[in-house]
Amino acid sequence: MADILATDAEQDRPDFATFSCPAPLRNGERVVMGHGGGGMLSAELVRDVFAPAFGGEHLAQLGDSAVLDLGGARIAFSTDTYVVRPLFFPGGSIGDLAVNGTVNDLAMSGAVPAYLSCGFVLEEGVDLDTVARIAEALGAAARRAGVEVVTGDTKVVESGHGDGVYVNTSGVGLVAPGVDIRPQRARPGDVVIVSGPVGVHGIAVMSVREGLEFGVEISSDCAPLGDLVRVLLAAVPDVHVLRDPTRGGLAAALNEIAAAAGVGVTVEERAVPVPAEVANACAILGLDPWYVANEGKLVAFVPPEHADAALAALRAHPLGAQAAVIGACTDQHPGMVVARTGLGGTRVVDLPLGEQLPRIC
Repeated sequence: MADILATDAEQDRPDFATFSCPAPLRNGERVVMGHGGGGMLSAELVRDVFAPAFGGEHLAQLGDSAVLDLGGARIAFSTDTYVVRPLFFPGGSIGDLAVNGTVNDLAMSGAVPAYLSCGFVLEEGVDLDTVARIAEALGAAARRAGVEVVTGDTKVVESGHGDGVYVNTSGVGLVAPGVDIRPQRARPGDVVIVSGPVGVHGIAVMSVREGLEFGVEISSDCAPLGDLVRVLLAAVPDVHVLRDPTRGGLAAALNEIAAAAGVGVTVEERAVPVPAEVANACAILGLDPWYVANEGKLVAFVPPEHADAALAALRAHPLGAQAAVIGACTDQHPGMVVARTGLGGTRVVDLPLGEQLPRIC
């Protein structure tokens, strides 16, 4: 009887080996979803694995694109891979993302995007009609952005070894003489501007994933930002930093810039534009909209004497009509982002560990 009781007691004990932590562990030996989320795990993967293997001063800049001197011209070069699920969502598709994401990375260096490459990874069994719809959306997005797809590649993997369609795009563009936009140029006193409401893209994708509904349709903000940057630079040639807050959202972008420049960033919480429908959806899902990805917004760091001109230029463009000043750089708390709350207190806005919403770009 004692043996039976002991056996029953052992069976009632929790098996900790089968437990899983909702937050990914940082010192594991395997890749987890958080490594692709644009937060701490992504940064550690780049710092500890890729950067030492690849080396090079250009990679060490860790900008949205690399600016290279080539035959007397300054070339911006960027690459990105898109694994969004579902492939089609309100306001766009993986084809739109593949163009706009890469075009925007080039624009964040002040470049005028010119050419793209495109690589498709197709899963065996995917409908050709789906592939055609994505290709058509990608081509239309390229024409809207004023770029040309000039080379590409296609691979097919066995059924069960992919998720329908993955797309990689790389792009090149020209950087005008005198333009020097990079995260290391942020300075104390710089004014921080966001070009419009945040969190829209991520919630648009989530609204059609797993059949979720939020009572109102939310469309992605996916858009090419090259013309918006052109207008901004015409008004303020000495923009210090530009960043499109995609993976990890606004919070990750601000933290990356603060760390790269060794400055503090103070944000007025109430000044950050968050649409009511996004705020409500985030409340339902338990998310912070500051950490939700965007695909048609930019963050600009500009000298204080040019802040009014920058804000006016952005608001004069359809993609920047709701631009807002949200904060400033400071020489206090270097490398850290701090938000002033509506109650008069402060809170640290940390770099996310992993990703609140996986597979949204």
